[in-house]
Amino acid sequence: MSILVTGGAGFIGANFVLDWLDQHDEPVINLDKLTYAGNVENLASLQGDARHIFVQGDIGDPVLVSGLLTKHRPRAVINFAAESHVDRSIHGPREFIHTNIVGTFSLLESVRAYWEGLTGDAKGCFRFLHVSTDEVYGSLRADAPAFSETSRYEPNSPYSASKAAGDHLVRAYHYTYGVPVLTTNCSNNYGPYHFPEKLIPLCILNALGGNPIPIYGDGRQIRDWLYVKDHCSAIRLVLEGGRVGETYNIGGGNEVANLDVVEKLCAILDNLKPLGDGRSYKAQITFVKDRPGHDRRYAINASKLEGELGWKPQETFETGLTKTVLWYLENQSWVTHVTSGVYRNWMNRQYGT
Repeated sequence: MSILVTGGAGFIGANFVLDWLDQHDEPVINLDKLTYAGNVENLASLQGDARHIFVQGDIGDPVLVSGLLTKHRPRAVINFAAESHVDRSIHGPREFIHTNIVGTFSLLESVRAYWEGLTGDAKGCFRFLHVSTDEVYGSLRADAPAFSETSRYEPNSPYSASKAAGDHLVRAYHYTYGVPVLTTNCSNNYGPYHFPEKLIPLCILNALGGNPIPIYGDGRQIRDWLYVKDHCSAIRLVLEGGRVGETYNIGGGNEVANLDVVEKLCAILDNLKPLGDGRSYKAQITFVKDRPGHDRRYAINASKLEGELGWKPQETFETGLTKTVLWYLENQSWVTHVTSGVYRNWMNRQYGT
């Protein structure tokens, strides 16, 4: 028995692979295209581990994907492969359409052909789990209830629109062809191996580097924060016990405004790595022009997942945030390796820093 993980060298995918092999001896075939945010260094601890088979490639390559399915006969496919940064989707939406829509379609076609060729228990037990985002639901008013699995899709960025399209394709392949699918929609993840274009690692990196910490607009955009290892445990439970064809929302139950997140991070850094002159890292906070179409609030109602499968996050926002800061302090060589010249050029264009 084995599982096929796509996008398993990215932030969430790599954490899932590491978590899976810490919990199971079942091998993982890990397919990743290794775009800018895919990093085999995330998986360095698995070097020489026969349970981990890494393949560089594209989910949109039907020959490669079909070959992997035929050779390894996985009992499940977990799809993390995606372009995932809203800012980048605004500047260049084409890659998001290609990966999140066309790539998902191609992967589904390969999986459908593989599944239809299975027989007996192998066919009945097979699952395709598609990992998506809460951003497909759009933006919430301050007084609106949290997103549930029945919330209307109202994506507001090229990124969220492309993920919504992928979700619809997954649903359609279940209802049209019978492919046994599961979909998860998660809130904002944070934790180890997070590429430093996103808010939390960006804040840590810029704070330690003595650079401005950029905050969009007034900084009052609210997100629900989910520690990545809690997300991984939820995906494992959905894969094991989720009802075929169903969607499960995964949230951390931590609605926090962006500015408050950054101020919490600065306070943790003040304690763990204080500046020599006694100043707070908060002095580096700077406000920049808001991005186009910036959603004001996301919030996740994860009661379905809790009620059906008994899942609850183990980390509070405070404990998860402290663990994240400690990881970045202890893994500065990883940060140095991923922040290449290409990344620095993108930062200059996006924030003018």
